Amino acid sequence: MASTPPSEVVCAPQLRDWLISAAKADASDVHLVAGYPPMMRVHGRLQAMGEVKLAGELLAELLPPLCPFAIRQRFGTGKNADFSCSLDVDGRQQRFRANYFLSDQRMGACFRIIPEGIPEFEWAGFPRHIAEKLAGFRNGLVLITGVTGSGKTTTLAMIINLINNEGGYRIITVEEPVEYLFPKTTSSVVSQREVGVDVNNFAEGLRFGLRQDPDVILVGEIRDRATAQMALSAAETGHLVFSTMHTRDAKGAVSRYADFFPLNAQGDIRAQLSLGLRAVISQHLLPSAVAGEKRKLALEILFNNQPISSAIRMGKFSSIDNNILTGRSEGMCTLADAVRRLYENHDITRETAAHFVDDLDNA
Repeated sequence: MASTPPSEVVCAPQLRDWLISAAKADASDVHLVAGYPPMMRVHGRLQAMGEVKLAGELLAELLPPLCPFAIRQRFGTGKNADFSCSLDVDGRQQRFRANYFLSDQRMGACFRIIPEGIPEFEWAGFPRHIAEKLAGFRNGLVLITGVTGSGKTTTLAMIINLINNEGGYRIITVEEPVEYLFPKTTSSVVSQREVGVDVNNFAEGLRFGLRQDPDVILVGEIRDRATAQMALSAAETGHLVFSTMHTRDAKGAVSRYADFFPLNAQGDIRAQLSLGLRAVISQHLLPSAVAGEKRKLALEILFNNQPISSAIRMGKFSSIDNNILTGRSEGMCTLADAVRRLYENHDITRETAAHFVDDLDNA
């Protein structure tokens, strides 16, 4: 869905108060679930916004007017809805990504608060030289992975904006919904297409996007076989394709990609992936050692080289972790190394680091 113009948004005052309060508190999400008080997530931790538990009848009254009519109709049959919207906050437009759902036959919602602008790499803790390397690939597939809420969309937005500002590129995005809005420049052209409004699904957006002379394609998420096949085909035919997957590590992203396909096709897919994959970045946001500060970003970094390409082609996914370890000179990084570095810099506590590193005192 294209972002809803503020003039078309009908937001109940009580709902508006919750959303604006959360945005001002630097929260990332707002959860409205019947039987619980309104909750917001601040630096990874849930906090109640009051003590009164929400009634299902109240949510059924407050939530629908904010949802665009076409999306509301689909919610009636599909029981889930994703859309984006904007609210005026102190004279500026604050964007939100909303997911409506049913739980115990009662309506609920989760709102992701989208930062006002595309963040800087330094703020996010993402190494700029890694971003420049990813943006510099001429073609191929780049995957950003991690659990929900690990900052995958923000990372993609920063990299695509880097390419956009460099100039000379035709960029097409297919998102559900559109979150960050890329600024218009004089030398690049960006089309942001929203699933369910501008295009029916990710795979279709990719297929028709290839007819629009793209240099760079962003696919919001690879979640089915059709999208996985189209993304890989686009990467093979000279386009630079960025996307996300919900996996905990780089090895899991590679194995899950193959698992989208039936067993009799996985050998061919692994062969394609071994040639077309350029990099996998697996993200983890860890609690800061300083209470109240934003979470710290830890990255597992895989760049496709000959040993990793061979492991993918042969289906020897268990060797990928060791390949990353031996690829340090090429800019690769294990999650354990990234976490250890954060701990040594006093960015995270020993307790947090110990969840990811068995022996913190030995490299």
